[in-house]
Amino acid sequence: MKILKFRQPIWATRLPVVLTATIIHLLRVTSSVTPPPLPILPIPSAQQISWQLAEMALFLHFGTNTFTDSEWGTGHADPSVFNPTEFNATQWVTVAKQSGFSRVILTAKHHDGFCLWPSDYTDYSVKSTTWRNGSGDVLRDLAEAARIGGVELGVYLSPWDRHESCYGKTLEYNEFYLAQMTELLTSCYNLCFRYGEIREVWLDGAKGEGEKYMEYFFDDWFSFIHQHQPGAVIFSDAGPDTRWIGDEAGVAGSTCWSLFNRTNDMIGNTDSKYSGQGDPFGHDWVPAECDVSIRPGWFWHASESPKSALTLLDLYYKSVGRNCLLLLNVPPNSSGLISQEDIQVLQEFSEIRSFIFSHSLAEDASVSASSTRGDLIDPRYSPHNVLQQGTHSYWAPGSVQSGWILYLDLQETIAFNVLMVQEPIQMGQRIIRFHIDFLNEDGEWKVAAKGTTVGYKRLLLFHSVRATHLRLVVEESRADPLIAYVGIYMDPFSVVNHISELSSASPINGSHPLQQATNRIASS
Repeated sequence: MKILKFRQPIWATRLPVVLTATIIHLLRVTSSVTPPPLPILPIPSAQQISWQLAEMALFLHFGTNTFTDSEWGTGHADPSVFNPTEFNATQWVTVAKQSGFSRVILTAKHHDGFCLWPSDYTDYSVKSTTWRNGSGDVLRDLAEAARIGGVELGVYLSPWDRHESCYGKTLEYNEFYLAQMTELLTSCYNLCFRYGEIREVWLDGAKGEGEKYMEYFFDDWFSFIHQHQPGAVIFSDAGPDTRWIGDEAGVAGSTCWSLFNRTNDMIGNTDSKYSGQGDPFGHDWVPAECDVSIRPGWFWHASESPKSALTLLDLYYKSVGRNCLLLLNVPPNSSGLISQEDIQVLQEFSEIRSFIFSHSLAEDASVSASSTRGDLIDPRYSPHNVLQQGTHSYWAPGSVQSGWILYLDLQETIAFNVLMVQEPIQMGQRIIRFHIDFLNEDGEWKVAAKGTTVGYKRLLLFHSVRATHLRLVVEESRADPLIAYVGIYMDPFSVVNHISELSSASPINGSHPLQQATNRIASS
């Protein structure tokens, strides 16, 4: 008979030596290892998981619009207006990294067609400017700074091109566009260094009314990108790897599935509600990206000011905290630097997040569950796994049981107003509805907050409660729920709406605070 090896459990150290040896021998002889549960399809690719773990990325809108006080340039601005005399890509990367952003995405070409690299296929680029005597390359400098700084790089190449004369001629323009994409994603013909690894390629279907009809060969583009940059995810209105949330406010739906049917949406003509919520019956894994600018416009304008750090915190709850990635645009100014007032806001935003989320108030809790997969000595599915940050380990319930509940004994009375829950998304997205209860002084369970989907990360913000005992109840799930992490936190910065608003149907960040549960402790 095969003898299974396992670590000696903690309780064994407290038993007499002879009895301990006897029990361990019997367990070795009789125990069998329970295999993990099957994933529930669809599941993310390795690239999609890496993208989701980043949580936030910095968008950098920069170009001739920066110098002409425009948002959508006409494509006829003189290239000589582009002259960022203090341009410093290292500053951009440093700001991103110090603010907690591990990826930067540059508008290599916006709708006006002006290229921030010296493209061979057009003269409407940095090579036609006086900046660095026409020898400058914004993307090259950013790629090098990102490589040195350990920050991932992405590029936005606008399909709509208001300058290129062949735009509107289907075959000719698709060849032109793919040629420019080739310059961004591959080595040049004599194998010289170009821009290295690209981790995200960003494109969309934006186009002004009355513009020329243009058929884009999206499937050709997507195949080409995956062939030459296999580590990259592709963003568009409808995927294939990550989708638009459906607005430019940075806010996801309070229910947000990574599941999606790509055939239900069309690039350039999306259903914002469908994009914002996803599809519990979707056949494709296409998580959402929430794009928003730190300023009113996407390009820098001297007359505009950045949002406050608390506004960014609210956006964090409503994007990252709703199973999405937050893509925050921070446009460099006409000198070629990120403005100091924007940097100040980003620093405050980073400090606030660190203050709230640096450690969970439940990290020393004792955890039990309504059931656990396998036997009690197998740590792989233990409820204690939910106290370890990350999504690699998880609690798995037993396959035959009447409810899915995690119980947390905090050991002392603790005040908190934020709940974080995470699923191991490599196993698929499962949870449909859940709530968190606390035990009051009368021995009665009350609901602190309710939520719907979880996915990679769900954050619920509610009125502060004080409790020693909590329970997380999964009410509905696509399959047996798997929970990777449960944390509670105190956010002293965010202002929760008045009680009168809480009693209405409108939730706070998808949560319904302080609704009394009918169940008592005796029924648990």
